[in-house]
Amino acid sequence: MRRTVIKLGSSIVAEDDGELRGETLERICDAVAALHSAGEEVVVVSSGAIARGMRVLGLSERPAAIDELQAASAVGQGKLYRVYDELLRERGMTSAQVLLTIGDLSARTHYLNARQTLRKLLDWRAVAVVNENDTTATDEISFGDNDFLAAQVAMLVGADLLVLLTNIDGLHSADPHIDSAASLIEEVIDFGALQELEIGHTTSALGSGGMRSKVVAADMATAAGVTTVICNGLRAGALETVLDGGREGTRFAPRASGHSSFKLWLKYAKPAHGKLVIDVGAARALREGNASLLPVGVVSVEGEFDAGDAVEIAGETQAETEAIAKGICNYSAQELRRVIGMKTEAVRGILPHATDEAVHRDYLVVG
Repeated sequence: MRRTVIKLGSSIVAEDDGELRGETLERICDAVAALHSAGEEVVVVSSGAIARGMRVLGLSERPAAIDELQAASAVGQGKLYRVYDELLRERGMTSAQVLLTIGDLSARTHYLNARQTLRKLLDWRAVAVVNENDTTATDEISFGDNDFLAAQVAMLVGADLLVLLTNIDGLHSADPHIDSAASLIEEVIDFGALQELEIGHTTSALGSGGMRSKVVAADMATAAGVTTVICNGLRAGALETVLDGGREGTRFAPRASGHSSFKLWLKYAKPAHGKLVIDVGAARALREGNASLLPVGVVSVEGEFDAGDAVEIAGETQAETEAIAKGICNYSAQELRRVIGMKTEAVRGILPHATDEAVHRDYLVVG
């Protein structure tokens, strides 16, 4: 049984003036209904709450202040979900509204609870309509027009396919809005090959994402084994072609990352609160030896964090530092600064109750 996550960006949900694209939403819900009636499982991730709130409030442009964004979302969220609920109910499906914040994904217990809820909804044959809970976001509304959220949801439910619907045909060799010679990239197997491309942040008047956030989302999802496609959700038949297995948009092939679900969560969902710069020997041990990181290998500590927080780990080079890994640190920043470069016996003399490992290999992901 195939499990599919379909993500609608703000440009798919609404016109630039905030008016909902009724025909587009009906067509996409028809595609969802076809999957559902065929016995497949589907989750919808939708942007557009802010756009809907803007329309209702009569705002001419997307707000910039966080409190204004949150207030616009509060006005639009329920109204947007009601549209989905009615469209899906008319097609014989039960829907469920699921609101998540980045905090729900960064805390491991909350992450697992969200996964259990979404999988239970699938068991009950209900179509979850997922959006960011903008009104309770504490930093900024920065899931990247929900691209990051969609990738996380695909990983949470163990999806086979993630479809990111946008207002252009897919990833191009350049920005097609600017360069008429830009060509569509039909398939991506090696993300490293994309580094030479100028993948921009161009967004709609209502959105906060762009092609770069979609490529990052594809990188995350494919690392978890989820085939990902970016395609034009405004063009009739494009989504249906993707769901039927045809060529459409840009396809990102799934990869075997070798990481457990815990390490995928650590790498992509848990935010880092500081950085550890390590010496050449420690860097080699992490890369090649599946080793833990000991205080003796730490050269410097950047930022402030507590024991149990995630930290970036970078190797020391002649000119700069190079990102190597990410892990959960057993020391606070203050504690680790007292013992960097020290061997285990010396560390015990200063911090008798500290663990031997600054970051244990079981709580560390390389790459």
